[in-house]
Amino acid sequence: MHRLRPGDAEIAPKQKLFSEPQTTEPFWLLGDGKFERHLSLRGKTALYQLPLTLCVVLIAGTAPLSNPGILQSELFLGGFVMIVLLFAACLVTPWERLPAGAVLAVPFIDFVAIGLCRNGAYEDLPGLGTLAVFPVIWLAASGRITFVAAVMSFVAPYLIIHFPQLATFSMTSSRAVETLLLPTMMLATFLTMHILSMRVIRQRVELDRKNQAVSVLEAESGNRERLLATILDTVGVGVVAVDAEGRTLLSNRQQQLFHQVADPSDSTDEDVLPFSGSKGAARLPGSRHPIRRAVNGESFSNNLLWLGEGEAQRAVSTAARPMTDTNGNLVGSVIVFNDVTELVGLLTVKEDFVANVTHEFSTPLTSVIGHLDLVLESQECLSPSAHQSLVVARRNAQRLSVLVSDLLSSTTAAMSIHPQSTELSELISTRLRSARAHADVAGVTLVTELPDRLWVIADPLRLGQVMDNLLSNAIKYSPGGGEIVIRAHAGEDTIQVEVQDNGIGMTQREAGLVCGRFFRARSAREAAIPGVGLGLAVTKAIVEGHGGTIRCSSAPGIGTTFTVTLPTTVANTATAAASHS
Repeated sequence: MHRLRPGDAEIAPKQKLFSEPQTTEPFWLLGDGKFERHLSLRGKTALYQLPLTLCVVLIAGTAPLSNPGILQSELFLGGFVMIVLLFAACLVTPWERLPAGAVLAVPFIDFVAIGLCRNGAYEDLPGLGTLAVFPVIWLAASGRITFVAAVMSFVAPYLIIHFPQLATFSMTSSRAVETLLLPTMMLATFLTMHILSMRVIRQRVELDRKNQAVSVLEAESGNRERLLATILDTVGVGVVAVDAEGRTLLSNRQQQLFHQVADPSDSTDEDVLPFSGSKGAARLPGSRHPIRRAVNGESFSNNLLWLGEGEAQRAVSTAARPMTDTNGNLVGSVIVFNDVTELVGLLTVKEDFVANVTHEFSTPLTSVIGHLDLVLESQECLSPSAHQSLVVARRNAQRLSVLVSDLLSSTTAAMSIHPQSTELSELISTRLRSARAHADVAGVTLVTELPDRLWVIADPLRLGQVMDNLLSNAIKYSPGGGEIVIRAHAGEDTIQVEVQDNGIGMTQREAGLVCGRFFRARSAREAAIPGVGLGLAVTKAIVEGHGGTIRCSSAPGIGTTFTVTLPTTVANTATAAASHS
């Protein structure tokens, strides 16, 4: 089956001068006016016969005032009566039941009636022959039997004017040529009207095609819209589309359920939904709200937030992708909300189990390390080989203790945060001094771009732990030396800290997973760089406990940049849940 495409409406049919139009009725009976659309075919036929009828009635009513003898002419009266009766016939004839071209009998009869009127009143009103313009226009606008109509538009006026002379054979050749003016004008009028009518008919055909194409597109668009609505209402995630100003364009049923649970005020604005960075914490600042981030053009995924307040809070994983026009300008965004409360609960149970196990590990490890220290203190009683074995045992026990400590930190359900006014530039400088010896051994140069003062309300101990992890990570994964740049600057209501290295780097996909527990990039494994992949998981937990975010951008062989964004004030002033789940 051929499907009409939008471009098909652009193709207009080629028309010759005397071609037949593709309509079922004469063009002038297809009226587009509001009044004409309410008329039947009888009414339209009478409407187009009305001008000639009115002219003849007006002439019959006014001509006797100056020429009383005109009503004595049987020919004039016969033509007059014929036109009046023809108008009445237009009103009563069931044209709808007759063939489509039957109505064209009316203008042909008009020629006869006009000839009677003109020749019956020739002495008093010789100009009545010009009334032939009405049936000529009628025939031209009809678009039917074009060749016959063109011939009649010349012959009929000629016969109307010259029939008496032809009947008596008294017309001279010079008189015949002189009086060809009116028939020629009628023919010119016919051709002009026919060309205009054909042009309008072509436009109508083209418009009909376009309307058909639009109807097809509207039907397809409606079907697609219903399909999209069905799909969106079927999926178990909340979907909302917003424009560049943040106004909601579309939302599915699941998103409306999120609204009912989180915002009982019945507001439809997405940016009023209460989100927090962790369970029990206060709302996120406006700039970190997922809708506002999406409107600002950000693209993100797997952004875990808590929706609602109190016991009704739900864990929601959010993702956003921008929408652009053909010029690449941002016109809106699509944001997806996935309820992962049950998954977070299961992860919490698992983490509690791991935390309990690691806690149980830490007690005997502490005892083992302590007894090894006691034995090593009395090294004079040990042989050199025994002493060396104990040193190796203590080193590995200490390493195991560090791993257990990191594992416990990464899985604890709540990490204590004690915020206070902290001067971040000094804190970073202190941590740099501690890391410089490690950097010198690795052949790495540390470069700082820090303001003189940078104040933030945060836990200095935890932020120090963040900087230690990021610095040690950058040094560790720069085995060929190079340069590490540490930057910090303040925004409107946030502070950003960047740690940039030019080490081995990783792929973009690995950069998105690097803060997961036990994750290690392929390049790190191939380079046999030691580690278990817990440091960045702990770092992420601390940053999110402050209501901030951590972002990684990297490229293989070029280096890696970690960007930590912190609010200038933390949400809660006692303890913040820093679970990275």
